[in-house]
Amino acid sequence: MAEPIAEKMREGVEQGVFPGGVLLVSYRGQTVHHAAYGAACLVPEPEPATIDTIYDLASLTKPLVTTTAVALLLADGRLSLEDPLERFVPELTQVDLRQATIRHLLNHTSGLPAWRPLYERNVPDGRRLRAQPLAARRAAVFEAIHREPLVEPVGRRCLYSDLGFMLLGEILERVVKQEWAAFCHADVLARLGVSGLFYMSESGPTGGVSVDARRFAAAEQDEWRGRLIRGEVHDENAAVLGGVSTHAGLFGAAAAVLRSVTPWLAAVRGESSPIPSWWAREFVRRQGIDPHGSWALGWDTPSTGPGNTPSSAGQYFSPASFGHLGYAGTSVWVDPERELIVVLLTNRVHPTRKNDKIRAFRPVLHDVVFTNVVGG
Repeated sequence: MAEPIAEKMREGVEQGVFPGGVLLVSYRGQTVHHAAYGAACLVPEPEPATIDTIYDLASLTKPLVTTTAVALLLADGRLSLEDPLERFVPELTQVDLRQATIRHLLNHTSGLPAWRPLYERNVPDGRRLRAQPLAARRAAVFEAIHREPLVEPVGRRCLYSDLGFMLLGEILERVVKQEWAAFCHADVLARLGVSGLFYMSESGPTGGVSVDARRFAAAEQDEWRGRLIRGEVHDENAAVLGGVSTHAGLFGAAAAVLRSVTPWLAAVRGESSPIPSWWAREFVRRQGIDPHGSWALGWDTPSTGPGNTPSSAGQYFSPASFGHLGYAGTSVWVDPERELIVVLLTNRVHPTRKNDKIRAFRPVLHDVVFTNVVGG
C-alpha cells in the first residue's frame, strides 16, 4: 500500500515540486501513512524534513480555526449566518457590502477582491516592519478593507477572497471581545482538544507553545523583508497584522492538522464531536449562492476547473468531500463517505514562490493515495 505513495512523494521532491513535505493519511480512524520526504530547508545548507517538521499552514488557517470558530459561535447562539456586516462594522463604505452577510464572507461571495498588497501600502519596506506600532498597522489594514471597492456584486459569484476572511476576523474579534490568538487557543482549539497549532506572533509562538526554531520548514527568500523567511509567517498581509490573522498565519505539524480536522469528519458523519453535526453538515455543503461555485462555508468541495482541470483532490473523492489549500504548499482533503483524510504539508515556496508545479502534482498524488488506500 505505502510504496506507490512514497514513490510519488519522492518523485515530487526529485522533480522540484517542493523541497520537502510530510504526507499523513488517515483511513477509517487509523493512520495508514505518515512520512517525511526531502528537505525542510535548502539554504544555507540542506536539512531533512521529519514528520515533526512545522509548516506555515497559510490558508489552512481559514478552515482550521476561523471557520471552526464561526461554527462554534453559531452553535452557541452568539452569531448568525444572516447577520449583515454593517451590524458589526458600521465603518464599511460600500453600501452593498454593508448588507452582505457572514454567510457571504464564508462562501466567498461578498464581492471583495481576492487579494490586495495592503502590506506595501502600509509598510513599503518590510525590513522596517516593526518600526511602526502593531496597533497602527492593524487599524490601517482594516480601514483599507472598509474602503475597498467590490469587484463583483454581492452574491454574484464565488471569488476566493483573503480580504473577506480578514474582514471576518475583524468581526469575530468584535463579537468575542478578545484578541484573536487568545480566543483561538482558549475557545476553539481547547474545545476541539487540539494542541500543536499556533501562530508565530511578533513576540513568539502564541498559546504558551514552546518550539525549537530548527523544527520550522523554510519558506521564501523574501524581497520585501530582505531575508529568508523561516519561523515567521510567509504571507505579507498577515505579517503586517503581527503574524496573527484569520486568513493566514497558523503553524503546525501534520499530526496537529489531522487532530483539528478529525472533529469535522466525526460531526459530518453524525458521530460525537465538539462541533454539532447540523452545523458541520451546513458548512461542508455547497451553498448555491453562485450555482457554478464549488465553495461551501469556509471549506471547498471537489470541482473541475477551467479547461476541465481536475480538482486538487483528484478524481476519486466523493462529491460529499471537503477540503482546502494553502498558498505555501499545504492542503487537507476529507472524504466522509470513505472516512479518508489526506494532509499534505510542503514548503513549495522555498526558496521562491515562482514554482507552481504542485498544481499538477497534487491531484495525481490524491489519486495515488485513494487507489492504494481505499481501492479502485
